[in-house]
Amino acid sequence: MSYNSYSDEELLALLKGSDEGAFAEIYNRYTETLYRFAYNILQDENECTDAIQEIFIWIWNNRQRLQITALKYYLLAAVKHKLARAIRNSKRKDEILAAYPIMTQSFTEETLELKELKAIISQFTESLPPKARRIFDLSRNKYLTNREISEQLGISEKTVENHMTITLKKLKETLGSFWMLFL
Repeated sequence: MSYNSYSDEELLALLKGSDEGAFAEIYNRYTETLYRFAYNILQDENECTDAIQEIFIWIWNNRQRLQITALKYYLLAAVKHKLARAIRNSKRKDEILAAYPIMTQSFTEETLELKELKAIISQFTESLPPKARRIFDLSRNKYLTNREISEQLGISEKTVENHMTITLKKLKETLGSFWMLFL
């Protein structure tokens, strides 16, 4: 069976069913990209390889609970998270952090990643019921407090809070837990 023609979504569905071929395809499809991304930051082959291996081991071990909709960006986020921990514990911490700001390729990838994240959030908000969409927009785009939203829409503050709780839970499922740090 050839998995290279499957979409990421199809591979994730197969992965949840413990399909090792789907896992191998995901690994083969993204390992090089993740490695290059990590190497641009750490400049250490062993650390990069270890970080990526740990991410894929974690994905396999948690395959049945995964809530991923954008696989590539989920994996890049996982690498960033893993690298942040590696840098914090590294003897080369100052050297790595000093070099990171001048890496234009990483900056470009991050910019593209941010654009993709915004597109996913926009698509998500369009799928919300009108009231929930309006509350989310006022909260996250207009930066209004729950009290200000309740006054503007003529609803209770508790209703605003409930809508935001439900919406953020759904968004977390859509994006994966890493991105919730930015919301």
